Amino acid sequence: MPTRGEVLARAAELRAEFVAAGAAVVETPILPPAELLLDLYGEDIRARAYVTSDALRGEQMLRPDFTVPVVQMHMAGGAEPARYTYAGEVFRRQEHDPDRANEYVQVGYEVFDRADPAAADAEVFARIAAALSGLHLRAATGDIGILMAAVRGLRTTERRKAALMRHIWRPRRFRALLDRFGGRVAPPPARLALLAADAPLATTGPEIGLRGRAEVEARIAALREDAAAPPVSAHELDALEALLAVRETLPFALEQLKDIAVDLPDIAPALRRLEARIAALAARGVDVERLDFEASYGRTSMEYYDGFVFGFYAADRPDLPPIATGGRYDALTRRLGRGAEIPAVGGVLRPGLMLELAEAGR
Repeated sequence: MPTRGEVLARAAELRAEFVAAGAAVVETPILPPAELLLDLYGEDIRARAYVTSDALRGEQMLRPDFTVPVVQMHMAGGAEPARYTYAGEVFRRQEHDPDRANEYVQVGYEVFDRADPAAADAEVFARIAAALSGLHLRAATGDIGILMAAVRGLRTTERRKAALMRHIWRPRRFRALLDRFGGRVAPPPARLALLAADAPLATTGPEIGLRGRAEVEARIAALREDAAAPPVSAHELDALEALLAVRETLPFALEQLKDIAVDLPDIAPALRRLEARIAALAARGVDVERLDFEASYGRTSMEYYDGFVFGFYAADRPDLPPIATGGRYDALTRRLGRGAEIPAVGGVLRPGLMLELAEAGR
């Protein structure tokens, strides 16, 4: 296993490569305020964050990731084009896998650029791939934006679409909602009794729990409204299932998705972005004919991703986490920009895992 000194030295080398590519070095606090970060990270990272507090600064957390703090820093200074790189420790609590590290070094490369998002996607992917050259890795790519566009285009209520959007990163819950909204499963008897139009809400007795009467009544009204809505059509559900099943090399995946767009026309703009990305990757020397694309890829990663996503995995070490990951997070800049926004994409490497694989290959 590489020593800490070796990992830090390799991290410095990688960061220097990104500096040579035009990125500015940035530092972020190891112990930032927790409140906003806990809202921005997905449930997986939120559940694995180390959170603490003190009397003066309130609740804080050990840095689980660099991207959100870097976006905060950039958007506080405006929404101008920029490239950044960084290196340092991140911390994630591990409750189910004692072999996974709870502290490790990340090196990242982030691009904020509104001129050509497809070219920025290709730039980040190609620079991360170049840093990993010499290692026996499998690359996976996807695009969360295609599924998001499909959900937004469903002919159903805004409330249902919002629920599906919220659970895109939880595939089991997403599937359960699809089955329910499509009428494929019946509500449990207790819910049926509650949804009956004439079911009374008790007016006497103590009120127990954190929700007040008005909130409970609003929730019941929302459930009744949902129960009265027509189901999502079997036609749309079948098309969504076909979309989620797409797993091919990039050119073939694009052709399959174009066929699906006949039934889900709202994904057409996302497919044009995918087509532009394929061309930009090819222009960067990436062998797109052999690059894998999975429509469901990235649904268990960071919830701030909303477009292109990618990861690199050790082909001979399925026990290892990804050696590098990344993706596009345009909506995150909008949320932190206070009225400003800029397309953004980035990726991170784990130099410790890179060294471990390099040593094993000697």
